Amino acid sequence: MKIPESILQEAKKNIEPYDTEGFVLGDGNERANLMIVGEAPGENEVEKGEPFIGRAGKELDHQLETLGISREDIYITSVVRSRPWKRMKTKKGERLANRKPNQKEITAHAKLLDYQIETVDPDIIIALGGVAFERLTKRDDKMSDVVGEAIESPVYQYIDGEWKLSDKSYTIIPMYHPAAVFYNPKIRSDIEQSLQTLKRYLEQDE
Repeated sequence: MKIPESILQEAKKNIEPYDTEGFVLGDGNERANLMIVGEAPGENEVEKGEPFIGRAGKELDHQLETLGISREDIYITSVVRSRPWKRMKTKKGERLANRKPNQKEITAHAKLLDYQIETVDPDIIIALGGVAFERLTKRDDKMSDVVGEAIESPVYQYIDGEWKLSDKSYTIIPMYHPAAVFYNPKIRSDIEQSLQTLKRYLEQDE
């Protein structure tokens, strides 16, 4: 996707004060009816410059296969394009570990996500994880309460320093982030159930 240089440069400048690295723009079909919005890239993503690779990427591919969807059918992006990191001590010294983006980092890249949503103009947005769901809706529901639910709603855009609702409404479907199952294997059954619900919804929408 061709992003206006002014938006790109503003996003990169805005993120500079924070502990982040790299820049992963997003990828996929720019005419897709379905957009996936993740949280932020991790170490593998910023190294390769591609969204959702590594373990989380393989899990996402498995979920897309369950839905009967390929990456070529959708557009994938994220709330923050740079990897948020924190220092962690290990037996071998220190390493940079992934962390959730904070509100200032989310705001730093807000206009970039707004532009991509408006350009792709999907009818359905899958929000992978609580960070993505809250960015789009300003709702802080527990994911276990809303996972797989189709929510008709406008999305929040960052305009002139304020969060405002979009004119268009979208079908927003919150799903667990693919990496969540690595930290909490017990949610696997919830993920599979929500995927079947989502699959039925997508088939009806065709």
